[in-house]
Amino acid sequence: MISSERLVQLAKKWQKMAILGRKRIMAKVQDIEECSSSVAAKGHCVVYTADGRRFKVPLVYLGMVVFSELLRMSQEEFGFTSNGRIVLPCDAAEMEYIMWLLKRNPSVEVVNALVSSMLMPCHCTGSMVPTVGVNQQISCL
Repeated sequence: MISSERLVQLAKKWQKMAILGRKRIMAKVQDIEECSSSVAAKGHCVVYTADGRRFKVPLVYLGMVVFSELLRMSQEEFGFTSNGRIVLPCDAAEMEYIMWLLKRNPSVEVVNALVSSMLMPCHCTGSMVPTVGVNQQISCL
């Protein structure tokens, strides 16, 4: 059987944990509110993806080859008039991957592979996709 003193200690511990959980939730709400402001934080630039998602990009990244190429592609696709927004020609998933990759200081080879993959988009249409029957296989080399 647990003593009353031990029960009080456990109750206080659970209260502290509940307060910490609320603080974490409040911190997430503040991050969301901060992210929805129209001005970027110091040292960051706001860009949007083609599907409308907003990203805060550290200014250091803008000097990298990946972002130079994205900005060049953006200028070719959207021009300079896009309601004051910098819109990049990629979707949110691609942008998240690019940001994740750049946070990890990739090697030159990895960056070059990423840039070359951005330059060669897939232009597959429904008529170009081969149809495969139930018992057929496609060999990929």
